[in-house]
Amino acid sequence: MASVQNAGRSLVKILFTAVAVALPAIAFAAQTIPVYLRETARATFKPLPSITPTVANNPITPEKIALGKAMFFDPRVSASGVLSCNSCHNLATGGDDNQESSIGHGWQKGPRNAPTVLNAVFNIAQFWDGRAEDLKVQAKAPIQAAVEMANTPGQLIATLKSMPQYVDWFNSAFPGEADRVTFENVAKAIEAFEATLVTPAPFDAFLNGDDAAMTSEQKQGLTLFMDKGCSSCHGGINVGGEGYSPFGLVEKPNTDVLPENDKGRFAVTHEADDSYVFRVAPLRNVALTAPYFHSGKVWDLKQAVAIMGTTQLGQELTEKEVDLLVAFLNSLTGKVPEVAYPVLPAETPTTPRPVLHILPQ
Repeated sequence: MASVQNAGRSLVKILFTAVAVALPAIAFAAQTIPVYLRETARATFKPLPSITPTVANNPITPEKIALGKAMFFDPRVSASGVLSCNSCHNLATGGDDNQESSIGHGWQKGPRNAPTVLNAVFNIAQFWDGRAEDLKVQAKAPIQAAVEMANTPGQLIATLKSMPQYVDWFNSAFPGEADRVTFENVAKAIEAFEATLVTPAPFDAFLNGDDAAMTSEQKQGLTLFMDKGCSSCHGGINVGGEGYSPFGLVEKPNTDVLPENDKGRFAVTHEADDSYVFRVAPLRNVALTAPYFHSGKVWDLKQAVAIMGTTQLGQELTEKEVDLLVAFLNSLTGKVPEVAYPVLPAETPTTPRPVLHILPQ
């Protein structure tokens, strides 16, 4: 009988010990997801709108969107007839090209990693250095850049005017204008199409009231994202993209990640304080857009998060913290709009011929 009682006491002791050990873990898990997480998050972030956002000085219409989509996919926008907007901002691969830096005219390599076009309409400015105030200005730059499409406005307009179908589309998209096939209207149409590239994600559903939209780990990661101070830069509707920050705010990364010859916004403002300052990267769909940073030197999202911890926060993030932050970032992967590849207008005998650049042997 005594042995039975002793065995019973031992079993109770084991169970009590197991419960005692488990309780702090349960309590910790509960504490890492605050009761008012959604309310706190909504004070820092905003869910994506359910309709196409408006843009300044460019009313968006179905005709303008359709025209912009055609030119986004048309390689004849480039001098070579090889490169389209979609070449570097591929809608099937996260809105970028998943390259360290893009390959342009004559196989030239661009200086920076291509940002995603998805949700770009919400950024404060375009390009890593913010030199384009909106998507209209941005759309003009790659077309004319020698390292990208290497075209000219005159050559592009001659190309478009040579195809009657394009002329009809411009007439429908810009009624009432005397000269409708213009470089400015090219940019407006592309901007209108790009404004539709909005990707609602589980994070938006959570912000809008759906508790089940995010996993426990993603919610813990969101809490950590705010507690660590990540959201002080990566806030707003695009979880970033709303301001500028030095890369290496606390500790500069190595020169491979932060090349010395690229001083970022300094090239735009010529102010010493803007040396190595870049537009804060928007983080929506970041899990799809490796490699990371303006240099495109980091291919692993966990490594990128760890680098941000040391360079921007001055903290060595633990492996668990990195995993939770990455879990949250995965909740920003959204649904890309279904975009059917357009059937483009046929060329005519007056269409300018491609200008190919052959590299020396």
